[in-house]
Parts: sequence; C-alpha cells; structure tokens
Amino acid sequence: MRVALYEDGSAGDLGPIALMRPVFELVCGRFTLRERLLRHFGAREWSAFVRDYLAETYREEFPEASVNDFVRLTRAPTVLVNGRWLPTPEALPAIREDEVGVIDDTVAYLTLDPLEAVLLTETSWDDALAQIARTRRFVPAAGQLIHRPWDLIEHNPAQLASDFRWLKDSLPRSEPGPQVATLGPVENVSIDPSAEIDPFVVLDARHGPVTIDAGARIQAFTRLEGPCHVGRQSHLFRANIREGTTIGPVCRVGGEIEESILHGYVNKYHDGFLGHSYVCPWVNLGALTTNSDLKNDYSSVSVPLAGEAIDSGSTKVGCFIGDHTKTAIGSLFNTGSSVGIMCLVLPGGELLPKHVPSFARVWHGELVDAWDLGRSLETARAAMSRRGMELTPAQERLIRYHFEAASEERAVAIHRTREKAPRPAFAGSER
Repeated sequence: MRVALYEDGSAGDLGPIALMRPVFELVCGRFTLRERLLRHFGAREWSAFVRDYLAETYREEFPEASVNDFVRLTRAPTVLVNGRWLPTPEALPAIREDEVGVIDDTVAYLTLDPLEAVLLTETSWDDALAQIARTRRFVPAAGQLIHRPWDLIEHNPAQLASDFRWLKDSLPRSEPGPQVATLGPVENVSIDPSAEIDPFVVLDARHGPVTIDAGARIQAFTRLEGPCHVGRQSHLFRANIREGTTIGPVCRVGGEIEESILHGYVNKYHDGFLGHSYVCPWVNLGALTTNSDLKNDYSSVSVPLAGEAIDSGSTKVGCFIGDHTKTAIGSLFNTGSSVGIMCLVLPGGELLPKHVPSFARVWHGELVDAWDLGRSLETARAAMSRRGMELTPAQERLIRYHFEAASEERAVAIHRTREKAPRPAFAGSER
C-alpha cells in the first residue's frame, strides 16, 4: 500500500518550529511522524504534500519521495495521513480502506481511490478531503492531533514510552559500565553498543525508558531520567536531563533540560535551564541561556505566534526557537516565548521580548531590524560545516523566502516594542 503524508490548512499554526520543515518532520517521542509511519508500513514508495515553498528543499532532502505530485495519486490506492496526527501503535494496523479516521471532525487518515484523486486538484485540499470523507464510514482515530507547538511537548513523555514499547524487542541491549548507576528496571534501558558512557553516569529508568542511540557520548556526572532519548552522535557534558526529554541527533548538550525536544544539530553545551521547549536545528544557545516555563502566579501561559497571543491552556510552557537562531551569554527567555528563524539575541540583563520575529535582532534587550542577511548565511554555512553538513542553494532560497515573508511581522513587532511605555521605577516603602 502506498502512503502519502500531507499538510492541511492548520500547518501554519505550529509557528516558528515548522517554518523550515513540514509538520510531519517535527519530532515527538523518538521519531517524526514520517519515520514512525514508514517504519510501520515498510513503504518503498511514499509521497508528501507540503506547503509550496517547502517543496524544493524537501525533494532535495528526500529524493526517494514524490513531492506534491497529484498525478501519482491516480495510479494506485494511497493511504493519506494527516501530518499533524500522532497515532498510537494500535492505530496504524487498524486502518481500513472503507473507513476515514477522524479526531474532532478533522480527518486523520483515509484511503484514497485513484478515481477520487482528481478532486484534490480541483478544490482546496481540506475541502476535497472533507468531500471524500463523507463517502466513508467514520471511525475515531486513536491518538492526538497536534494543533500548536506546545502540544508536542505535552505529548512527548507518553510518546517516548509508547515508542519504546513498540520497538522494545528490536532495541540494542548493551550493558553499561560497572561504574554507571542504573535505577529502576534494567529492561527499560537501551544502549547502542557504539555509544560511550563514562563512569559516574546515572540512568534513572524508574519513571520511564532511557534510550541512547548509536555513537552517543555521555560524560561523567550526567544524569538521565526516563522517559528520555539521546539521539545518534549526540554528546552530553555533565548534563541533568529530566524526564520527558528528546535529544535529537548530533546535539551538544549541557546544563539542565526538562520535558523539551532538541530537534537535532542543536548546540547547548553550557550550563543553563531549558524547560518545556522545542529547539530547532542549528540553534546555538550561549552559556547560561535560560528560559522560564512557569509563571509566578501559576496561571495559563500565552504564546505570541506570529505576534498573536495564543492561550496555551497550560501552566508549563517554555520557548519555541526556530532554525539558525543564536543567543549570547546570559540570555533570559520569558515564559511562553516564540523566537523565529535566524534571529540574533544579545541580552540586556533582563527578560527578553516574548515575540522575536524571524531575522530580528535583540540588541541589549530591544528588538531591532538591522540585519545583514548575507553575513548570517555565511554564519550558517560555517556552523553547518562544523558538523559535516552544507547549506545548499535550495536551503538558501528558502531562507531568503522567509526573510521577505517575515518583513511585515518584524516591522509590527518592532513598532509595538517602541510604543510600550517606559517601565515604572521601583517603588520602595515610604519612610
């Protein structure tokens, strides 16, 4: 059976973390949705339907995939899967051709007949799917739909545990060294034989599984609390990794991290706290960069996505940082911050603006628009080359597209910042 992942009209609601990738390439648990689906179906042929501006870079990254090719859908039955769906392990085997899986009236999956494919080219994707869905038997789709960036963080601990149960029999079982402390069930710990773990490391699997992928290196005095996952070739330096954390491939990590997702190729080498956050590739968090993930009054946290404050409905929300953003030493992010792609953050000794649009600079605590894109691209090339990667012309074109697309958002955010009244002086007690 052919498989096709698609982005629906709500893909843009996932904010800065989905600007450089389709929503089904976002990480939750150990995998992206694409990785999870292809593992299950074993599909040799698969398709992707993404926002137009992402098509070129996605074809480049996955040449084996058919991207935005509607004609291909006319050749054989295809399982269409919503890129925002987080299925349970039981949900995928339950897919039937005569059914449509729905969550809150949104299509999570359906099997498309070749004769129906023409409908997807004649109307908007969401409307066409709704029309096709009405010809199927509706069944509840097991799992959740991701609506906003913080949903990935909320579901990450359970998804880590679910992925572990799904793969448990096939995961490697290398023994840690004699001076590595393992707490909880040893069967909840998976260590790839090529991983290196120093003495005086603690693997705490009492609350969930701990998995360490190929080529990872864990330095002495690091503590890992499950459920958590350390991706391939990531290095941890005296880190305190709290439960519910995913560290993707080729990251450099130190300090304290709680219930966060480091997508991959993230540099957080130094001390500093990161909590309930999602950090995209090629972000560098300078020494002592720290975020708040809980308000002092324990109220619900609002997050400014594209400048619009969205109530998360949660009391524990950190920050969401787009690709290639850099922070300087001592940067302090407020609860529920949204930072776009290729931002440069220089702190001013106080909490940073909660909304930092793509390609903006925070200069001594204030938003400014003075930006040398050429120089930033050179920085990106240098950072990627240090990990054996290349900034391709297609990726550069995508970055330049976002630079123009975000110009109005930057202007509005900077204007709002300048309109704010000066902060009142500290009022001491009268004498």
